[in-house]
Amino acid sequence: MTAFPIPEYLAETARRDDGVARWLADLPGTVADLAGHWGLRVDEPFRPGGQCSWTAPATDSAGAELVLKVAYRFASGEERDEAAGLRAWDGNGAVRLHAARDGESASALLLERCVPGTPLGQALPEPEQDEVVAGLLRALWAHGPGDHPFRSLEEMCTAWADEFDGERASPVDPALAAAGIELLRGLPGSASERVLLCTDLHGDNILAARRAPWLVIDPKPYLGDPCYDVVQHMLNCEERLAADPAALADRMAGLAGVDAGRVRQWLFARCVRESAGSPLMREAAGRLAACV
Repeated sequence: MTAFPIPEYLAETARRDDGVARWLADLPGTVADLAGHWGLRVDEPFRPGGQCSWTAPATDSAGAELVLKVAYRFASGEERDEAAGLRAWDGNGAVRLHAARDGESASALLLERCVPGTPLGQALPEPEQDEVVAGLLRALWAHGPGDHPFRSLEEMCTAWADEFDGERASPVDPALAAAGIELLRGLPGSASERVLLCTDLHGDNILAARRAPWLVIDPKPYLGDPCYDVVQHMLNCEERLAADPAALADRMAGLAGVDAGRVRQWLFARCVRESAGSPLMREAAGRLAACV
C-alpha cells in the first residue's frame, strides 16, 4: 500500500469521536508493526468497512489467505471477548482465529478469510436467511465457553435498561415502556439455560466461505439465554417485523429450537429499547405487547 487507506465507515466514526481520530493517526504504524510481527502482506482494506475497526485481506509467508482486523478499544470493552469466543467455537460455525494481539488502544486479530465472502444478506431472501442464521446459532451454542470469564447477558441488558431509564422522555406509551424495560432486566436471570452467545448475528455478519457454506464473523460473545440470540436478525427484517412481529418470532424460535414465548418477550424488550429513534420499533413493540 503506497498510501494508507481509511474505509468510509471508519472515517465517519473518527469525525464523531476524538479518541478514534487519535487512534486512527497511529494506525499506519500499528498495521506495519503487525504485518512484520506475523509476516504478512496486507492489501487494501475491505470497503466500506466497519465503524470501529480496520479490516483487510492479508497473506502470510506460507501463502495462506487471512484477514487482519485491528479494532479500536473502547472504554466499554465491547470488542474484548471476540478472540476468546472464536477460540471457544474453534471454527464450528464461525471463522477460525489464527492469532491475536492486544495493545493499549487496539486489539488485533488474524482470522480465516472467507472466500468468496459474499454477505448472507446480499445472497439470499430473508426467509432463507432465517434458516442459515438458526443453523449457525445452533452450531455456536453447542460449544461451551471453557474457562474464559465472558460477561453475562445480565450485564449488557442492565446497562441498556439503565440507559433507557435515564433518558428524559420516551416516545413509547409509559406502561408499554415500563413492561419492556422490566423484561429487559428480568429475562436474563430467568433463563433455564445459559450458552455462549454471538449477540450480534445478522445477514452482514455471515459470509459465504469455502470451508463451510456460511461462517459467522464479528461476534460479540456473552453468556446467557439462547432465546436472545435470534433477536438481532429479526430487527433487521424490517418488512416482516412491521407486518407481523409475533409470527416472525415464532418462526425463528421454531427454526432455532428455542421457546417461542421467550423469543417474543426478548423481541418486545429490544423493540422498546430501540424505540426512541425508530417508528418501526415503536410500532412493532405495540403489536407485540398483546402477545407477551
